[in-house]
Amino acid sequence: MKIKTLLIANRGEIACRIARTARACGITPIGVHSDADSNALHVREIGQSIRLGAGPASESYLKVDAVIAAARSVGADAIHPGYGFLAENPNFARAVEASGMIFMGPTPETLERFGDKASAKAAAVTASVPVIPGTEGAQSDPQKIAAAVREMGLPVLLKAVGGGGGRGQRLVTEAATLEEDIEGALREAKSTFGSEGVLLERFLPEARHVEVQIAGDGKGHVVHLFERDCTLQRRHQKVIEEAPAWGLPRALLDKIGQDAVRLGETLDYRGLGTVEFLVAGDEYYFLEVNPRIQVEHPVTEAITGLDLVSLHLRIAEGAGLGFTQGNLKITGHAVEARLYAEDPAMQFAPSTGTLTTLSLPDGLRIDSGVKEGDTVTPYYDPMIAKLVVHAPDRETALARLATALDHVAVEGVQTNRAFLSALARNPEFAQMQVHTRWIDGRIDVLTQPRTLSRPELWKAAAAILFVATPRRDTDADPWTNRNTFTGWRLGLGDDVLEAGQRVSLTDSAGISEELCVGPVKPGDRYTVLSENYDAMTLAAREITAGRWCLSEGDTVLLIDARRHAGVIEMDTPEGRLIFHPAAPLDFVGGDAAADRAVASPLTGVIVEINVTEGQSVAEGDVVAVMESMKLEISIRTAAAGIASNISVSKGDMVDRGQVIAEILQYEE
Repeated sequence: MKIKTLLIANRGEIACRIARTARACGITPIGVHSDADSNALHVREIGQSIRLGAGPASESYLKVDAVIAAARSVGADAIHPGYGFLAENPNFARAVEASGMIFMGPTPETLERFGDKASAKAAAVTASVPVIPGTEGAQSDPQKIAAAVREMGLPVLLKAVGGGGGRGQRLVTEAATLEEDIEGALREAKSTFGSEGVLLERFLPEARHVEVQIAGDGKGHVVHLFERDCTLQRRHQKVIEEAPAWGLPRALLDKIGQDAVRLGETLDYRGLGTVEFLVAGDEYYFLEVNPRIQVEHPVTEAITGLDLVSLHLRIAEGAGLGFTQGNLKITGHAVEARLYAEDPAMQFAPSTGTLTTLSLPDGLRIDSGVKEGDTVTPYYDPMIAKLVVHAPDRETALARLATALDHVAVEGVQTNRAFLSALARNPEFAQMQVHTRWIDGRIDVLTQPRTLSRPELWKAAAAILFVATPRRDTDADPWTNRNTFTGWRLGLGDDVLEAGQRVSLTDSAGISEELCVGPVKPGDRYTVLSENYDAMTLAAREITAGRWCLSEGDTVLLIDARRHAGVIEMDTPEGRLIFHPAAPLDFVGGDAAADRAVASPLTGVIVEINVTEGQSVAEGDVVAVMESMKLEISIRTAAAGIASNISVSKGDMVDRGQVIAEILQYEE
């Protein structure tokens, strides 16, 4: 059947990516959206989109009936679920096929088999694929789980049978927290995946995560498109992925690939899928199957030259694979970094807000679902973009990725950009001396701000740009108009302190400094005085719009710079730098008196309330548990006292900074 109209039952970058290939194949893409996404990039790019419901995914993207109705309303021939949401839901797949449309994925039976980790593990055993030692079948009784853990010995991994996407895994390392860990694992399994069942598996402390991309035509023909290494993970979620898996013997990787194909052949696999393994030394173990397209599929496309979405469409139309295993070969090396709106300083908690600045580098593949001016909401995964580099070898690919990350600029939300840059440059990662929990042991080092070689130079340049570059929103500000500034003085005399303009600059790390910029002199020269009274003389001249020539003595530098949305953004040899400038009077503040209010650290949903009105609490007690995006967070007290004015209930959506309770002092 030839597909003419394709409904994309997803959002963000994957919806944009699927739509581009669909158009290239002569297929009309149709989007869907929630109220929170009514002006999202995927809606704007696709051009036609059907409303599903309110912002929360449970009221929109996860509503099977609403998605089916949307597809019927536009006469869609097929539905592509992307990844996440309904992509692995067998009931959705059945509903699509019952409506006479093509489901772009495996059969409902395959989804049931691989969507449950217990049955997926059983399928691997049947196919003679090595599995991780552990208990057989799912467990839901806390006492039986505790007994099994004690029998196996610690450490043990508790895995929700319906888990996926890095969620639903809890590592138990201490007997003292065993009951708490079991309760948390069962609660998350039920609330997130609809089942309390968990698997118990031996924890492999220093394993690499290697996954194999497979494709099947649904008629018994299955091939693998080589492997990806996804070892760099934090909280079981992938951070940087690459293909092929560098540093492992090709004979071992070929054997893993053959096992992945054999597993797919046992169920006449249809469409795209990923078979995941843990590799420890010369041994490997089946982990799970993701029966859908993966976030990291671009690195496989880069080394094979295939368009996986186009291949997916071909399979769905019944045209088969169009090639055999022998036709495939690896070309070069590819790496992908996931740029997220998250705050490394707050244990990588999701960061929401408007992207007042979003500037991404040229010369590489970028898959993104947002543009400058868009909003990162608390409802969905906070990915900003995927940066994908393809090079002749791994060393070159990592170097290019590091440089690209240096030239990413994002304002309005916190990001993991500097963290990714540190990983790309890490010598242990360069030699693949890493494992799936390697990041956890080095998180403090990896999140340290990168040191600039000439920070004083770039601060001085930013201060000059502040006084020399007109603002976009007004021409009536004498602080920012170069012509009115020339010769302008704050006081009498020629001293820089008297004749210059003071500028407060705050960098992306939140460090502020007050500088004084003297009036422009012949040759476009400025004198900039730091807080320590160190003087620097720079010549600054705009040679074309946004292109500046900086001269310091015999050194000449060309930089791209712009002032917008209240920031100075400079593209320098040391990367893209952002400064927040203001006249000092704009910063009026002081030490605020500490209060005893308990506020939400993020925007999210309250899943547990642990205190009642009038209850005595100690410092550090958990008042409530909230879920924000893919993170469960305990909100604790900062002081002992009596809980009062509890303003939220289980299931409530709260904003970042919203006061949810107060802790009153004990009466003396």
